[in-house]
Amino acid sequence: MSGARIDHVVTSGLFTLDGGSWEVDNNVWIVGDDAEVIVIDAAHDADAILAAVNGRRVSAIVSTHGHDDHIDAAPDLAARTGAPVLLHADDLMLWRARHPDTRPDGELRDGQRLAVAGTELTVLHTPGHSPGAVCLYAPDLAAVFSGDTLFQGGPGATGRSFSDFPTIIGSIRDRLLGLPPGTAVHTGHGPSTTIGDEAPHLQEWIARGH
Repeated sequence: MSGARIDHVVTSGLFTLDGGSWEVDNNVWIVGDDAEVIVIDAAHDADAILAAVNGRRVSAIVSTHGHDDHIDAAPDLAARTGAPVLLHADDLMLWRARHPDTRPDGELRDGQRLAVAGTELTVLHTPGHSPGAVCLYAPDLAAVFSGDTLFQGGPGATGRSFSDFPTIIGSIRDRLLGLPPGTAVHTGHGPSTTIGDEAPHLQEWIARGH
């Protein structure tokens, strides 16, 4: 039986893309037990993330996508924990824009399973916000970590480079809406929600996406 739980820290910094910069607060999700964890989205502040990890072994640093506000602290956190940084290959161009002298340690693939503390997180490739965006589904925890693919109230933004509205709507429809309604959606920014709470609104977004 899994002893895994979900911890959470909010970090603050800049999101930079297409020549603009914006102050943002990011959710960093930490999944594991008292011994080992996976960190989802090493955003802005390695010190704050390490404080939340609180001495536990970090088995992986998983990036839901390559926008700089989700990866800016990843190399520092990796150097201080020895954990590999994982990113979908379709977002390598975004990684290189922020970290031209380093590379992720491994690639995330659709259907890949990441094990920690007796539970598994399944990688769901959900392009649209970015080409290599992924969500991480943990059925034992009744949770999906959605990055910037799905928020409370609708899909992630698609108004900037490498994003596409019909694609993100298709990803949400095909990969997320079929999850159990009680599944908690832990987002990259802002409050969590559930699949059931979002489903009625998403049907409207889906109608607009075609």
